[in-house]
Amino acid sequence: MSPPISRYPVPELADLPDDLRERILEVQAKAGFVPNVFLALAHRPDEARAFFAYHDALLLKEGGLTKGEREMIIVATSAANQCLYCVVAHGAILRVYEKQPLLADQIATNYLKADITPRQKAMLAFALKVCKDSASITDADFEALRAHGFSDEDIWDIGAITALFGLSNRMANLISLRPNDEFYLLGRVPREKKPA
Repeated sequence: MSPPISRYPVPELADLPDDLRERILEVQAKAGFVPNVFLALAHRPDEARAFFAYHDALLLKEGGLTKGEREMIIVATSAANQCLYCVVAHGAILRVYEKQPLLADQIATNYLKADITPRQKAMLAFALKVCKDSASITDADFEALRAHGFSDEDIWDIGAITALFGLSNRMANLISLRPNDEFYLLGRVPREKKPA
């Protein structure tokens, strides 16, 4: 028997409010499984709705950051916060987006050694400063990012993603959120191309 996915009670899908159940079923249809975060946070439906609304506002919008770069921020800062769930789950998403099976492990361990651009390293340096020492952010930090082509709106996005996942990391650790086994292998082995 698998360990529980949360320290708190996990509601049955059938018992959830319609909007949450529909969202979870959509995710399941797309991913092939239900990420444990959806079930665990559904313990408090109003808070789950608020979390996912902010998540979607930051991660699904257009902007100067690619989907992969947004996931790089999540993986690097979640590693700094020692959040197993977010490193594993978002590491899988990062591997899928970037089609680089080694990248998430590199970023989670030491982004300075990762196979990423100098621009992305500057982005992660700033994200980690927001994560670990936001009180020391100065105009010089903004200038360093602008020198790499980031706009002030991009810088807001970097900080906001970091801040949201600071919350997510702490909640995941609080409830002992277990990563789905499926995440560990996602994006590690390239899919075989079907013959034409």
